[in-house]
Amino acid sequence: MEFSPSWHRLANRSARVECAVKTIQVKVKPNARISSLEESEGNGLWRARVKSPPADGKANEELVALIAERFDCPRSAVSIRSGASARMKLVQIEGV
Repeated sequence: MEFSPSWHRLANRSARVECAVKTIQVKVKPNARISSLEESEGNGLWRARVKSPPADGKANEELVALIAERFDCPRSAVSIRSGASARMKLVQIEGV
């Protein structure tokens, strides 16, 4: 059987890389004086205070940056799964 570049591409598509995924629930308070992220005791809820206003997705961008910094991962590994326009959000972090 000869090597076929198209077969090679198909083989690579079927290969999956397993990585750890963590989902956290975050309550966000925009327009805060300082930005911070802390875990509440006992209930697994995280509280985030962000300086940015909740307009044009600026608070969400700052939240993603805050979570990426806290969990020591790239911003691309953090995504808001639900609640993009609400204060309560489910955030997914890959590779932790």
